[in-house]
Amino acid sequence: MRISTAWMPGSSSRVRRLSATTTALAVLGVLVGGATVGTVAAAPEAQAATATFTNPLNSSGADPYMTYYNGNYYEMTTPYSGPLTMRKAPTIEALKAAAPVPVFSAHAAGRDRFVWAPEMHLLDGPNGKRWYIYYSAGTGDIEDQRVHVLESAGTDPLGPYAYKGMIFGANDWWGIDGSVVTINGRLYLTWSGVPTPQWAGSDPSIYIAELNDPWTVTGSRTRISTPTYSWEKQGAPMNEGPVAVQHDGKTFLTYSASACQGPDYKLGLLTLSGGDPLNASSWVKSAEPAFQRDDAADVYGPGHNGFFRSPDGTEDWIVHHANSSSSQGCGTTRTTRIQKITWNADGSPNLGVPVATGSALTVPSGEPTVTYYRLTNRNSGKVMDVQAPNTDDGAKIGQYASNGMPWQKWRFVDVGDGYFQIESLNSGKCLDVSGVSTADGAGLIQYPCHSGRNQQFQWVAADGYNQLEARHSGKCVNVVGASTADAAPLEQRTCGTATSSQWSRT
Repeated sequence: MRISTAWMPGSSSRVRRLSATTTALAVLGVLVGGATVGTVAAAPEAQAATATFTNPLNSSGADPYMTYYNGNYYEMTTPYSGPLTMRKAPTIEALKAAAPVPVFSAHAAGRDRFVWAPEMHLLDGPNGKRWYIYYSAGTGDIEDQRVHVLESAGTDPLGPYAYKGMIFGANDWWGIDGSVVTINGRLYLTWSGVPTPQWAGSDPSIYIAELNDPWTVTGSRTRISTPTYSWEKQGAPMNEGPVAVQHDGKTFLTYSASACQGPDYKLGLLTLSGGDPLNASSWVKSAEPAFQRDDAADVYGPGHNGFFRSPDGTEDWIVHHANSSSSQGCGTTRTTRIQKITWNADGSPNLGVPVATGSALTVPSGEPTVTYYRLTNRNSGKVMDVQAPNTDDGAKIGQYASNGMPWQKWRFVDVGDGYFQIESLNSGKCLDVSGVSTADGAGLIQYPCHSGRNQQFQWVAADGYNQLEARHSGKCVNVVGASTADAAPLEQRTCGTATSSQWSRT
């Protein structure tokens, strides 16, 4: 994390139409055409997935956490202020191009400042499986930082989410960087805390407590690590950002040590040797750092990490932030990086050496083959485009001159019986007929992907091009008024021979 009040918010406004050269992804498919009029055309064969990628995953992204779930990677980083956001994409290369989607913004007074270190975990809650987001926030005074919890309404990582509370309940514990781990069927919270309610004058240390449910601590807390080695005290004594990784029945906790304001921020390792996790003697600290700066690779201050599995479940990966200069510190210069880890003969994790940005790395094992397309209207020569552009639910879909940006790129997700969902690279949301309307003139919007037939389309060949026919209505995606203007909206309309309802994909 970062014990400092000197950061500037990490968000920046996006310009409406950026140069195509700035996009992080330029994945093109093949032109489909020439099929017999009136037949349903299969989706084109997908291009080979990018075999390698390079770090970083973003231009600014501290305290990252990632998971792979149901065909997509999901990533969160510290927003500093404003809404908690999440990025979603089926490949690492696509994740680099995807926009952060707001998932929660209802920060009430007292928990609306210093919004740090969000993590999402799929847990068994009182209402079944739900996603829980753990994050730090307060009033803007470092003394008021506490860990807070959100719960999803269902099993979509993008939510919606509801606020469940401050996890320490009536306990007046200072704390940041909350994370959870299940050990022998019991759920525990780990975090960075201090012995008294006040942070000043105390060395932040790693604590653990049992959870009664995903948002409520029960019983007392145990301090399991405090800065003792010299490498944990560079700049300032610090233990923070604990996160668990488990392998072959063993549990380990990595944590960040030393001050994040300097280049010597790094990771340490705790091993659960057996016995009660609430007993401090059950945890053994490694005498040497597990992951630290590599000047030869221009990697400084690597820390505050998470772990995730590859899509096929055969590999373990670390996600962390780092700087590219020894003069950079605890602010928005930190970027998100990932790399594969291995396991030592004694079962402990080998995190390796942080890899230089720009180095080609093989994508996580089992990553799917995915192609994104531009959908070009025959009448106007312009492409399907999320208007504004933004990631909001209900954002209108229209046409605009091609610029190669993520909000003009779409993938076709097979849902069976010749139908597909059409998903935006920018937002991870799906093309949707507004209000499930069956009427002519109903608008096209983006909306969180679901199983409704108003998000399912078939690709019907028509005069060398294709029409997008909505499953629920049997009507086709059309440019309103056969306009050739930028920002003309899309609608559904009874299928015919008009070229304004004919499309190609490239």
